[in-house]
This record gives sequence, structure tokens and C-alpha cells, in this order.
Amino acid sequence: MKRYIDLSVTVDDTTLSPPSTNMRLEVTPHRRGPGFWQVSSVHQSLHTGAHIDSPLHVFKDGITTAEIALDQVMGEAVVVDLSFVGANHEITIDDLKRGGADGVKSGDIVLLRTDWTDTMYGRWPDYFTQSPYFPPATAEWLVAKGPKNIGFDFFEEYCARLPDFSSEDFPMHRVILGAGVVIMEGLTNLGALPRRRVDFAAPFYKIAGTEGAPARFFATVD
Repeated sequence: MKRYIDLSVTVDDTTLSPPSTNMRLEVTPHRRGPGFWQVSSVHQSLHTGAHIDSPLHVFKDGITTAEIALDQVMGEAVVVDLSFVGANHEITIDDLKRGGADGVKSGDIVLLRTDWTDTMYGRWPDYFTQSPYFPPATAEWLVAKGPKNIGFDFFEEYCARLPDFSSEDFPMHRVILGAGVVIMEGLTNLGALPRRRVDFAAPFYKIAGTEGAPARFFATVD
């Protein structure tokens, strides 16, 4: 029997977006009687919680999330086990190889597991400012293996630590998105996946003209 493993963080009205905007998620319930009836509105950054990034995030002429094909966020995924890294760790190519990234094939979805989100999500700002991070040289090595999608269970850009940063301080995003590879952030629970390839999906909210979209990450296992 197939099982579905949820790999998405939960957000609420205490959740913050990354330091670039530092927006708090706001949920407002709207009700009408008689009886019970509720419709909620949400105000948030599209880069809050589990979400995907499109090239428009860092490139003026990049495609939007609504233009990302579904087959780029669905398919066979491989977990690279980086659970041995800790806070403020610069993830290296040797770390990727130790975690099994040599097995990444063209067209794979790559899930980078550090377990950082499992223990630190909701601890603001440390979740962002003390996270392991993914330098551009490491990203270039992984992108050269041909994945179509890379997911992170940590906050991968070093610039979160900087008191004042610009768009040029997002080099890792430029490497990955510039290669046409989707970025997924806000993954969690990757340790629950078996040590083999799994079927993965990241359905997302299709909003025209945007560079990010809330998503629901999950894997299907036998």
C-alpha cells in the first residue's frame, strides 16, 4: 500500500518570511451567519514557509512560477544526506559527495537534507541567520549534474547574516535559477524518507506574474 510522507513546514501567525522582507504571516477569518461559515484571508510573502522560486526572483526577464511546468516539480527524487552538518556550516562539494550526490542523474529532483528545519523552524531569526548555507561554487557543481529541481531543508543563502544586503548577495539563487532549475525552500521531515529514490511532488499555487508560490511537498512510498 502506498504511503504519503508530508515534507512541508506548517505556517501560522507567528511565522516570518526571510530577512529580505521579514514579513509576518497574517491570517484573518471572515464569518457570516446564521450558523457557522468561515472564509480566511492571508497576507504573507510568497517566500514564506514551503514554497518554490522561479527565475523572476533574481532575473528581471526570468519566467514566473505560473510558467513552471508541472513535470519540473514532480518525479523521481534523491535525498542527499547532509545531516552531519551543523549551524553556520558552509556546505562543500566534498559534503555533497559524502551525502551521496555522486548518484544524482540528469532530470532528478534533489532534496538536500540537513534536518535544520526539523529543529529550528520557528526560531526567528536564528533559523535564517545561523543556518548551514550553500555557496555558489557548490551549487555550480550540483547544477552541472543536471537536476531539474533542488530542494532545501535549511536557509541556503549566506546573505541572511548580513545587516544590509542587495540583490547581488544572492549568488546561489542566480546559479541555480539561471540554469533553469527550480528552487524549493521550506522542506522538512526528510529523515522520514527511505534511503532510496522516491516519487516526489510539489504542487504549487499558480499566480500570474510572480516569482514565488506556496507549495505542498510530499513523497509517495510503497
